[in-house]
Amino acid sequence: MKVTSVKIYKGTTYEAEIDDTRKIYLHADIIADFDIHEGMELERSELKKIIYASNFRRAYQYALYCLDYRDYSAKEMREKLVKTYRNESLCGAVVKKLESAGIIDDERYAEKLAVRYVEARKYGFRRAKHEIIMKGIDEYLAEDILLPYEESFSENLAHLIETKYSRLLTDRNDRKSIEKVKSSLVRYGYGFDEINRATGEYFDNRED
Repeated sequence: MKVTSVKIYKGTTYEAEIDDTRKIYLHADIIADFDIHEGMELERSELKKIIYASNFRRAYQYALYCLDYRDYSAKEMREKLVKTYRNESLCGAVVKKLESAGIIDDERYAEKLAVRYVEARKYGFRRAKHEIIMKGIDEYLAEDILLPYEESFSENLAHLIETKYSRLLTDRNDRKSIEKVKSSLVRYGYGFDEINRATGEYFDNRED
């Protein structure tokens, strides 16, 4: 195969024509890296390397663009790239490069998620862990990240009862209202034992 023409297409993108029939569009960096020029002879394997390098660069730049707006776990980013580029091997390689550069870091991301779910949204351990895992974080890493928040869960539960549900907790014998509160707190990710203990303490403190 022969490169029959190379010309600027738009901005930093070049149009390279192969055998006067096939046109491929490459970034200036790819043109320079492979020294692509008019009259150049190419083996099919060389052309595949060029196209792979071009696609890799596009995927990598797209990943950086996405990361400008929010953090991603390695799993999230891989899935996002695969939807666009349809090449799991290439997308996996892009994610590995991002990880090796410290641009994607699951532990750092999990720590930010823990702050969001525990400190800001007041979720219990179960809900916080579930939400973190749903972001592509490994289950064991999620558990490790949440360990320092053991005391915070109890404090958050008491805070929710005091600020959000106190209007429903006016009578220790009002089982309907109490069960409604407990069901809501379960959805927040708290266990029945800790909810029962916290509501009991709430009523005890009110009576004192």
